[in-house]
Amino acid sequence: MKLIASLTSPYARKVRVVLAEKHIDCELEVDIPWNEDSHVPDYNPLGKIPVLLLDDGTALYDSRVIVEYLDHASPVGRMLPKESHSRILVKRWEALADGICDAAAAIFIEKKRAQTQQNSEWIIRQERKIFRGLETLAKDLGEKPWCMEAGFTLADIATGCALGYLDLRFAEIKWREAHPNLARLSAKLGSRVSFSSTAPQT
Repeated sequence: MKLIASLTSPYARKVRVVLAEKHIDCELEVDIPWNEDSHVPDYNPLGKIPVLLLDDGTALYDSRVIVEYLDHASPVGRMLPKESHSRILVKRWEALADGICDAAAAIFIEKKRAQTQQNSEWIIRQERKIFRGLETLAKDLGEKPWCMEAGFTLADIATGCALGYLDLRFAEIKWREAHPNLARLSAKLGSRVSFSSTAPQT
């Protein structure tokens, strides 16, 4: 298998963390979709990363599809519960965490435009999504050691990757001060090799 990804993408990091947690060997090919010479559209018509190329040539995308495939590919360290209700709750955590990343990425891209062309109302709208998302993550986490009562799951991975992306792109957002329980979770995740070895690189 080969994973096509960038080293800053939170979605790609989510996949890389799952690969590490499940001890699945996978070649990593770094490709930046924004570059003119990017080959990402050759594998994903949407031109987005990550893309997982299977040994039979099948290309899987997006990150939610890839991590579900990987969880079935190996019984080591199940990331998704088998019980349907718990599974849906984990996927809900993932959707929220990914949504925070979507809003943060939208702001990052908008701010790369000339200042006179930036849409301040659009930026504010995305910022509100981030802050509401963080508030909901913190509320749902409460005082639990992990996002789900049963222990470490994909919910924690997705949340940790979203928080890491905010640190990378928007250090001015003081989410640790606003949400100490998310800060504790982030610190605990950071001590895992899967997270320390996939820290975003610019």
